[in-house]
Amino acid sequence: MAAKEKLEQIQKQLQEIIGKAPEIGKFAEYVHAAESTKALDTKTKELISLGIAVAVRCEPCIVWHTGAAVKAGATEEEILDTIKVAVCMGGGPALMYGLKAYEIALEFLGK
Repeated sequence: MAAKEKLEQIQKQLQEIIGKAPEIGKFAEYVHAAESTKALDTKTKELISLGIAVAVRCEPCIVWHTGAAVKAGATEEEILDTIKVAVCMGGGPALMYGLKAYEIALEFLGK
C-alpha cells in the first residue's frame, strides 16, 4: 500500500476508534495541543516526531509524521538529517526503519 493511502487508512481508523472510545480522543486532543506552534514551529516538531518514530520503530508513526513534516515544508535534506540523528539514537534497527522513512518521504515529496 502506498504511503498516502496508508496515512488515509490510519486517519480513518483513528477516527473510528475515537468514536467508539472517546477517552482516546482526549489523548488526541493532548497531542494536537502539544504539536501546536509555540517555541518550535510545526515543521521542527514534526521532524522531532519523525526521528522518535524511527528510533522506536513505529511504521504508522513514520507515515503520519513524514506526511505532516512534508506538509509543513520539510525538505528531503531535513528529513535525511532527522533520520541520521534517529539512527544515532536507535542503532541498527532504527537504520532499517530510517530506510523505510526515507522511502515514504520520497513518495510524499513526489520523487
